[in-house]
Amino acid sequence: MKKIASVIVDVPVLQIDRPFDFLIPDDLCDHLEKGMRVIVPFGNRQVQGFVVNIKEETEVVELKEIIEPMDIEPVLNPELLELGEYIANETLCLKISAYQVMLPPALKAKYDKFLTLDDEKRMDQFPSELKKLFNQKKKVNWKDAEEVVSTSYLYRQARLGLFHVSYEIKDRGNKKKSIYFTPSLNKQDFLKKFEQLKITAPKQKQVINYYLENFGPSTVKQVESFVSNPRPTLNQLEKKGLLKKEEYEEYRDPYKHREFKQTMPLPLTEEQEKVIKPILNSMDQVSHQVFLLHGVTGSGKTEVYLQSIDRVIKKGKEAIVLVPEISLTPQMVERFKGRFGNNVAVLHSGLSLGEKYDEWRKIQRKEVQVVVGARSAIFAPFENIGIIIIDEEHETSYKQEDSPRYHAREVAIWRGKTHRCPVILGSATPSLETYARAQKGVYQLLTMAKRMNQSHLPVVEIVDMREELKAGNRSMFSTQLVEKMKDRIEKSEQIVLMLNRRGYSSFIMCRDCGYVMKCPNCDISLTYHKVTNQVKCHYCGFEARTPNVCPECGSNHIRFFGTGTQKVEEELGKILPEARVIRMDVDTTSRKGSHEKLLTAFQEQRADILLGTQMIAKGLDFPNITLVGVLSADSSLHLPDFRSSEKTFQLLTQVSGRAGRHKLPGEVFVQTYTPEHYSVQFAKQHDYLQFYRYEMIVRKRGQYPPFHYLALIHVSHENLQYTYSVAEKISSFLRNQLSNGTIVLGPAASPIIKIKNRYRYQCLVKYKVEPNLIPTFKKIIEHFHEEQLKKNLTISIDLNPYSMM
Repeated sequence: MKKIASVIVDVPVLQIDRPFDFLIPDDLCDHLEKGMRVIVPFGNRQVQGFVVNIKEETEVVELKEIIEPMDIEPVLNPELLELGEYIANETLCLKISAYQVMLPPALKAKYDKFLTLDDEKRMDQFPSELKKLFNQKKKVNWKDAEEVVSTSYLYRQARLGLFHVSYEIKDRGNKKKSIYFTPSLNKQDFLKKFEQLKITAPKQKQVINYYLENFGPSTVKQVESFVSNPRPTLNQLEKKGLLKKEEYEEYRDPYKHREFKQTMPLPLTEEQEKVIKPILNSMDQVSHQVFLLHGVTGSGKTEVYLQSIDRVIKKGKEAIVLVPEISLTPQMVERFKGRFGNNVAVLHSGLSLGEKYDEWRKIQRKEVQVVVGARSAIFAPFENIGIIIIDEEHETSYKQEDSPRYHAREVAIWRGKTHRCPVILGSATPSLETYARAQKGVYQLLTMAKRMNQSHLPVVEIVDMREELKAGNRSMFSTQLVEKMKDRIEKSEQIVLMLNRRGYSSFIMCRDCGYVMKCPNCDISLTYHKVTNQVKCHYCGFEARTPNVCPECGSNHIRFFGTGTQKVEEELGKILPEARVIRMDVDTTSRKGSHEKLLTAFQEQRADILLGTQMIAKGLDFPNITLVGVLSADSSLHLPDFRSSEKTFQLLTQVSGRAGRHKLPGEVFVQTYTPEHYSVQFAKQHDYLQFYRYEMIVRKRGQYPPFHYLALIHVSHENLQYTYSVAEKISSFLRNQLSNGTIVLGPAASPIIKIKNRYRYQCLVKYKVEPNLIPTFKKIIEHFHEEQLKKNLTISIDLNPYSMM
């Protein structure tokens, strides 16, 4: 009986977003499984695809055969295949995008495109350009061909049948292999053969003695510590039959040179005992429950996570732990590796392509039971999950901004239901939507209101920068903060300063004519970076030299306005020349391993001040930090985003929580121009509940989440008029199709109307229950599909958006 594979092919086009049937060759019938990647013929090319089903019947009359499998074992298990369907439906993305997002980048296929001749004898019919191009070769890389002739010329000649276009898949998932020399006989026979051969060469004798002491496989490097330049000698002994050369696969271990100090479980406090009990009960009963662990900063949430995971491991199950930012990962890795050793895999964007691939394979091969990582770690190919933990669950980085626009929390809950296991959402400042669900009883609320070690929450002082200006202080540091910093440095205590902006200054302006230097591709001012003396756009990457005179009026009164981390570092050097400063922002942490190096240096007290953007606001736990300064609390407060107050409150509470976590008491200074704002006042009091109640009134009045769901439709194109007309058509169609209770706002220009030379308009949909929503969005996608391909139009739909920009 012939077997047929249903394959989702890697052609990201709407009409092809369905399974295609292919015949499984006889020699593959017993080997091919669901979840494997295969290479299939598709049109005039070969493409990668995912096998989503294997069956014995099909309605297709003429079936093409699968060319070859790309995997020995399935890369997606049955649960992940099902999850891909769920993500495609929930986020309105293509199935191929949903499957690819679950894999490490090394497994995402890249194609090389070639021009291939069927018959060299036809070369005499070729135009001179093609003769020169092929030059007796049967195969030419498409990119090389484009350097000689135009793309349209190549397509025309291909249509005439002079050559055909072929595609070859490059698999980037290369395994690291190491050469080992190992004795070819057992120890007794090895010694006997050595004596028979009567070896006299001193170096060969040295190597033999090494193997008699270290009997087993050794690399050239290992032998080198005993014998200098051993490779020729090892090869000679291989020829004599004493040694054999073997190739072993090796993992690229990002933590190979790190020793993790083993830690033991700590005795739990009364509060920790209280919150861990229902979690352990849920595990014992194999029941799915979502817990919101609301614990103040420093209350010991991590120990609750560790002891819950310990129970999971003892039951022979697996655990997934998500952390929001790469900067949090070094300390988390230390805690988890310290507790569970090599039973932990780590997945985050700071790893190299090969390291990520190897960590993923450890999970796939069931060599580890715990994975710690950023958003994408939620797709770890575990098959027996016992717990899923999302730390700092309020973080917006858990939502993917481009397609597929999934939220890790929703995926975690889906997987938790499938595996009938608990999901823990932990935070000192939960998102309003999560806390509202806990209040309604959808999630179970677990509260930890006290810090560990009986330490108190730090005292927060609000500094009104308007008063500082009146007193003649034009510096970015208030008088009180400077005094406190000097005091801490004298006491050899440490300071954290947070400014939520990188670069040197936020914009350049001419004081004579008011000209502000803007990006030519985006509707945004350029940021000045002093180190390179350049202005940069943080949206499209445009860079230019900083002008000495105004490009508009020629005046030399061109000045830098606003404050960035580089400028703060420079000012610190003037007012506290003795202070050692570590700056952490995107510019200083772009190199691999830089987060860890900077944080380790601070932990080892090789610096007095840690200055950074919001990446330093959470997760850090250093005993010597006694002072935190927030230099501009307002920067996130006045954005055109209904969540701006919530984000400000969360950021201030989180960064305040870095101070006084151990024996030394902590102080926090929040500098602001709007000290009366409720998010600043409630952050001062560490009062999440009061903030929640106040913000819920604001949200209800504005018909925003958690009272309404949102959907945001973005339209972008190079032509402004066309962009607006498409957005207008979409909003009219939505008003006609959706029920009366649903609110459609727009079209309106996006807060940043132009990015990368494309104009942007948006429509916002607010709804409570809307059965027609998904079908209506699918109709919009189908209707504009041709225009998206032909006119370079982009329409993106984001359900429950986290960015309104």
